[in-house]
Amino acid sequence: MNNITIIVAGGAGTRFGAAVPKQFVLLAGRPVLMRTLEAFAPFSHETVVVLPLAHQQLWQQLCSQHRCVVPHRVVTGGDTRWQSVKNAIDTLDVQQGDVIAVQDGVRPLLSSALIQRAFDVARERGSAVPVVEVTDSIRQLAPDGSSHIVPRAQLRAVQTPQIFDAVALKAAYQRPYQPVYTDDASVYEMAGHQVVLVDGEPSNIKITHPGDILFAENLLKHD
Repeated sequence: MNNITIIVAGGAGTRFGAAVPKQFVLLAGRPVLMRTLEAFAPFSHETVVVLPLAHQQLWQQLCSQHRCVVPHRVVTGGDTRWQSVKNAIDTLDVQQGDVIAVQDGVRPLLSSALIQRAFDVARERGSAVPVVEVTDSIRQLAPDGSSHIVPRAQLRAVQTPQIFDAVALKAAYQRPYQPVYTDDASVYEMAGHQVVLVDGEPSNIKITHPGDILFAENLLKHD
């Protein structure tokens, strides 16, 4: 019964505006992606990092420069996140009882407690998707430009890692792509499986903009 982790880092980071993609930007002295990889190291029996072919040499250089010793394989990503995850899953030989965690490469601040909790729930119930309450007011737009309030008590913001029964997830990713697939939970759910929610963490942010690095560094200082 193995824990398998897929870390997806396929973005070009154009919105970030840095000289390198955001997954390679230094966060308190180590690349963001490396911090994510290292967070999962104590929990994973097998780890796959998904990168565009154009970024793989840079990643090798960073691993050497920063002495990253976490065992992992690199798989080439696709044109979409769905294709990138599928590419990784297709390389896996999964067995009954295995679970697969899919993690955003630019979410480096999750706690060990969240990772352990999500793996435990997924192994017991078949899936575990961390969520947090929505704190902003939400309005839904209509085609005519009008809008109406959406009760936020009924909404949750979804995070990663999203963890699933490995056999079921691999089978779900053999189905044809659909536009409704916005994350791994949607792929799993559309294949007929139940998505189980677990408590996420407000600090489990996705590094998207330059200000996120400053915020993340501040969180690390007070960790």
